[in-house]
Amino acid sequence: MSKESPLLVKPKKDSKVYHSITPQSANWKYLSFEARKMNQNDIWENHTKDNEMVIVLLSGNFKVECDKGSWETVNGRTDVFSGVAHTLYLPRHTAFTLTAMGGQLDIAYGWCQAEKDFEPKFVTPEDTPIVIFGGDNATRQFNDLVPPGFGCNSLVVREVYTPSGNWSSFPAHKHDERILSADGTVLEPIQEETYFYKFQKPAGYAIQQVYTKDRSLDEIVRPRHNDVVMIPKGFHPVVAEHGFHCYYLNFLAGTDQCLANTTDPDHEWIYDSWSAKDKRLPLVTAKMNQY
Repeated sequence: MSKESPLLVKPKKDSKVYHSITPQSANWKYLSFEARKMNQNDIWENHTKDNEMVIVLLSGNFKVECDKGSWETVNGRTDVFSGVAHTLYLPRHTAFTLTAMGGQLDIAYGWCQAEKDFEPKFVTPEDTPIVIFGGDNATRQFNDLVPPGFGCNSLVVREVYTPSGNWSSFPAHKHDERILSADGTVLEPIQEETYFYKFQKPAGYAIQQVYTKDRSLDEIVRPRHNDVVMIPKGFHPVVAEHGFHCYYLNFLAGTDQCLANTTDPDHEWIYDSWSAKDKRLPLVTAKMNQY
């Protein structure tokens, strides 16, 4: 197991912005990602410029003000295992001020260049679709924060809960070459992706493989609490350590705003093998939100 994989990014210590991934640092084209902690009444001023941006509430509460509107969370979560995210989409050319409200704030946000303007959108936990997907010990929970058809250029955002011992992002799939059907439907886009991990107990970890079919890329990494794994290409399955529920937040950006993908042909039979859902799910619901 490689401890020095360039795909595994450790959080910065003693820094408010404890993750910062850009196309330059990741050696890719589309996606930028940051995670930030703020104390009560701290202010972050920013401008989206030519980018669209999605801000995800991990814990705490915030208020955002800009020339396109203002939004405030009133029922944030104490951590990602205590409810569902609030999600704010901001279009390009937006100057905004974000203020931390009530205790420490933890947020993650991703951005990418946008070709046209969309309306800002604030999605509450109650309005966030929750999907229980997979089966047997590959059952997991999706909270679709910015799903396909959301109304944006190319960002897709999803938080995923994988119960202790279960497999996730499985059967293994990829989205690294643009494939269209005869009628122009996107069967597979080119998308870069970040996996931002948190665990119900800080000692927990996951194991993630990132590989291409020809094994020109074949990495196995062990992300821990607050680590990021970058997915530039290839298949990328995950398994959660037994005894520790796993959370990861996915940001995707690329050629299309969709979740189409190609399954590893060796794994396709698995879809028909599941006989039941894991009864531990859902791990979180909007009713749990109370900060």
